[in-house]
Amino acid sequence: MVDPLTEVVVLLQPGAPFSKVVSCAGSWSVRRSEAGRPFYCVILDGSCRVAVDGHEPISLREGDFVLIPSAYGFTMSSFEPPVSEDIDTPPVELLNGEFRHGVPGGPPDVRLLVGYCVFGSPDAALLVSLLPQLVHVRGERRLATLVQLVGDESRALRPARDVVLARLLEVLLIEALRSTAGTAASPGLLRGLADERLAVAIRRMHESPTRSWTVVQLAKEAALSRSAFFERFNRAVGVPPMEYLLAWRMALAKNLLRRKEGGIAEVAERVGYSSASTFSVAFTRYVGRPPARYAREQMES
Repeated sequence: MVDPLTEVVVLLQPGAPFSKVVSCAGSWSVRRSEAGRPFYCVILDGSCRVAVDGHEPISLREGDFVLIPSAYGFTMSSFEPPVSEDIDTPPVELLNGEFRHGVPGGPPDVRLLVGYCVFGSPDAALLVSLLPQLVHVRGERRLATLVQLVGDESRALRPARDVVLARLLEVLLIEALRSTAGTAASPGLLRGLADERLAVAIRRMHESPTRSWTVVQLAKEAALSRSAFFERFNRAVGVPPMEYLLAWRMALAKNLLRRKEGGIAEVAERVGYSSASTFSVAFTRYVGRPPARYAREQMES
């Protein structure tokens, strides 16, 4: 059986080479709006809150994991609103290597492992669009074990600490993305796969991207009426079914072109287009340049 999330993760090539431990005390607030830089955060001790633009604030506590795949604008802060001069002040580096926000002395109210992950795929922006804007995982046993290992490694000064921590974080990212059952996710692939009816239709699209799918056929796979399926898919995944299918076909096509796996006609056939010309028109409209030019640019880069 095809696993859509595995396919997306494999194409994304996630990694987490950059991280730091941050502690916070008193009233504090940090604002970030660096589009395109996927942000993650592990709550090692204590609690705080995060507010992502367009979403209600979320209270975070020890063991929680947060991933913002596209790093939309967001604010992390204490529960007590800080006064204006405390907002987004530069952190102070402590003797133990931690970075402190808020009150520089005394015990922290929360300790976080934060960082920006990287996606090795040149098509990361396209693939990330299939993921939720916000992933918040809590109460997953496997994830909690990984969080504990990450916390232990981040506190220790063992040999090859940074290498081990990067590998653990890579596993943590993938585990968070597949922990759909206990995930409070915004619309995207995770919420779609968490819905048993929609998951069947999504898997069918990934199993047979060459099939000439219609909304009626996909609704039948999901055992729903056309209108119920369309509304439910749009609400859970964040895009209409045909738009999701198009995004996935384009992701596959770009990967095939980048890896030089066949000519334009063969790639067109492998992603569900009856002719090279039809595929070229769709690809150019979606990507912004013809497939032949895209393939040539990939060879030159």
